[in-house]
Amino acid sequence: MASYLVTGSSKGLNLGFCNILASKPASEVSKVFATARRHTDALKDLISRYPQRVEFVLMDVLSEESVQKATEQVEKSLGGKGLDVLINGVGIMPFAPEGVHTVNNLDFILNSNVLGAHLVTRNILPLLRKGNLKKVANISTSLGSITLAPKYHTHMPTPAYKISKAALNMLTVQYAMDFADQGFTFFAICPGWVKTDLGGEFADLTIEQSVNAILNVVFNSTPQANNGKFMNIHVPGWERSEGINQYNGGEIPW
Repeated sequence: MASYLVTGSSKGLNLGFCNILASKPASEVSKVFATARRHTDALKDLISRYPQRVEFVLMDVLSEESVQKATEQVEKSLGGKGLDVLINGVGIMPFAPEGVHTVNNLDFILNSNVLGAHLVTRNILPLLRKGNLKKVANISTSLGSITLAPKYHTHMPTPAYKISKAALNMLTVQYAMDFADQGFTFFAICPGWVKTDLGGEFADLTIEQSVNAILNVVFNSTPQANNGKFMNIHVPGWERSEGINQYNGGEIPW
């Protein structure tokens, strides 16, 4: 039985994580902490269906005070046990079709997409140390790959998002190296192009497809195979897609 904490769970992919995790057998998932800045109707519905397994935790990832209070709530709820898995899923993706020089909110995007993950991770670390699995999955994107930047330059005009996810990747590697000798598994993973408010209706994958593929990596990841890695998801039928995206389950170049 494993316990999970998912950030940004009010909607989209992160709400999808909570839904699917809550539906797993108790032998696989014992508790899901769904964190968000507000208690939405979608979260209330989820908790009403799984009142013993899903717990709402008020958390603003940009406020260390809020993160600390949330951590205290999680610690109390765990009753002396540790947290097994942290999924850092908060992400903001503004468009800038006229180029990076027009971006005027880079600081806010970096705070939301990078600093937030850092604040949550460092505050939750003591609980993760006590957990059995000690896994941290940072939701990144292939758009944050410097190697693949030419491929996505005109396809997705979101320079601030790309910059922030490249920084998140390096943050992941730094944590992975610092805690490699303590049995942790830190990895960044691309969820694919998903049909959410962020991805739009013409995206490749449903939330369920993406979440199941990510959780497959989370469930099967090990420190030896995945710590410090940048992972692609595997979606059957998308391994050799003729489009711009392929989901073959391999590693994504930095």
